[in-house]
Amino acid sequence: MKVYLAQMKPHLGVVEKNIDEMVKFIERAIEDSAELVLFPELCLTGYLLEDLVYDLASSKIPKELLELSKKVSIIFGGVELSNDFYVYNTAYYLENGELKGKHRKVYLPTYGMFDEGRYFKSGDSIKAFDTKFGKIGMLICEDAWHQSSHQILAQDGANYIFVLTSSPARVVGENLEIAHSWDSILKSSAICNSVYVAMCNRVGVEDGCSFWGGSSVFEPSGKQLLKMNYFSEDMKLVDLKVDAVKRARFSSPVARNEKLDLILREFNRINTTSDN
Repeated sequence: MKVYLAQMKPHLGVVEKNIDEMVKFIERAIEDSAELVLFPELCLTGYLLEDLVYDLASSKIPKELLELSKKVSIIFGGVELSNDFYVYNTAYYLENGELKGKHRKVYLPTYGMFDEGRYFKSGDSIKAFDTKFGKIGMLICEDAWHQSSHQILAQDGANYIFVLTSSPARVVGENLEIAHSWDSILKSSAICNSVYVAMCNRVGVEDGCSFWGGSSVFEPSGKQLLKMNYFSEDMKLVDLKVDAVKRARFSSPVARNEKLDLILREFNRINTTSDN
């Protein structure tokens, strides 16, 4: 699977302008024979929306993106308005002109500079789903900091995990600690679950907050296949070959040997104990 990571700089609250920018990235990807384009979290709207969340929430997929998905599959993030009028931070997967899968962000950070729990409803499921490339899974930013999220997707049959992020740089300098933390999380997931893990982070500045980019891809062996620029828009193609998944699962069958019954039993014990 040839994947283009579109490390873009969304415009806060200006959906039509963001769609235009996304179309340019997608058309470039099509020219370069990409099969899937991965965008960041909330690339359709920008991140620090606050009360704009309710104005920009939509139940519709932009027709321009649906049309282009007939030529290349697309993963992107936006503000979803559900049928019961709740608002979610959602990742969408488009293929052959249709919405084939979506993931509503489960873990909403509400600490430090983050206040997502005030505006969004939390998703309540983490599932892999079928695509023309086989089973994939999607996570959104904070979801990926929970090891269980990756394990659920891998045990549900995903060969590829795509992570959409809007990760801010808390300290700017040569030693970008948040970038090292992200690489450690992604590498660990790839090795322990025998999957590809691709993370696309945004760039740009919103209300004084800088987003650092540095999008990256790890193969199931833990090798980093791609590392993108910090603090500037970037777009790169990477080939995710399924043979690497097969080799990893044969040579190091860690994921195969997970004892799900034991995990469920022990988590249930811990949960029951903590309730008391």
